Amino acid sequence: MAVASTSLASQLSGPKSLSQPYSGLRRSCPKLDQSHSSLFQHLSLSSSSRKASRAVVAMAGTGKFFVGGNWKCNGTKDLISKLVSDLNSAKLEPDVDVVVAPPFLYLDQVKSSLTDRIEISGQNSWVGKGGAFTGEISVEQLKDIGCKWVILGHSERRHVIGEDDQFIGKKAAYALNEGLGVIACIGEKLEEREAGKTFDVCYEQLKAFADAVPSWENIVVAYEPVWAIGTGKVASPQQAQEVHVAVREWLKKNVSAEVASKTRIIYGGSVNGGNSAELAKEEDIDGFLVGGASLKGPEFATIVNAVTSKKVAA
Repeated sequence: MAVASTSLASQLSGPKSLSQPYSGLRRSCPKLDQSHSSLFQHLSLSSSSRKASRAVVAMAGTGKFFVGGNWKCNGTKDLISKLVSDLNSAKLEPDVDVVVAPPFLYLDQVKSSLTDRIEISGQNSWVGKGGAFTGEISVEQLKDIGCKWVILGHSERRHVIGEDDQFIGKKAAYALNEGLGVIACIGEKLEEREAGKTFDVCYEQLKAFADAVPSWENIVVAYEPVWAIGTGKVASPQQAQEVHVAVREWLKKNVSAEVASKTRIIYGGSVNGGNSAELAKEEDIDGFLVGGASLKGPEFATIVNAVTSKKVAA
């Protein structure tokens, strides 16, 4: 199934910004680099006695590897039937939680035909109980059709639809209170990374979730830098890792050490079968939220099975 759509990053940043040269896919940014340096100096105090390749082992999560496929606004009945067939025949590593998020129109089709090995997610949900809200879908409806998860805070909802942090936090709280797991998306735009605001943006988005949710037990945090979504520009494993470490440290300081350890922090942004293995080796990358590559059954299976790289790295 081919994806033929204009990426959000290109719409937001424009071709001029995206065409300028990168250093490791991120421009040199003294303020951000300084904050990264301070963070890792702090972390190294507690990890210096460990193996060099496992420098942040004290920060690593304890949750099961998690891979989600966000199909976005793609597919037809026939194409989705083929994708489901490919997923049903794929050999997936057993110790991975696997979730797919079809378009709302095809949720029932996928739920009734997809193997129980893979759970179903909504791509969005309303902030409260259903009613006179044209075009929305309620948590109750998602549960009724068999969904276990919902994606909230995705950059396309934030920056195209205009949902703000507080509204997203309220939606997450309602979904959790009604028994749905939440894939909580955070991430910076290109100009925010260039300005050295990556951590600030992610922390602000995290705080909106933290201020609203009743518990972190059924939350997976998805770090998705907007400049890497659908652009082919993927954050390097080291770039992704440094933000994941910072997110886990924020959870430790602002929620609890237990939540920081148990919460899975997954990466999204042009993840594919070719780069997932290297990304998975990083200590604090607990899985992936996959866009375009999740529309190709065999490639999505490869990404799921990238968990084997994490085992080797361990």
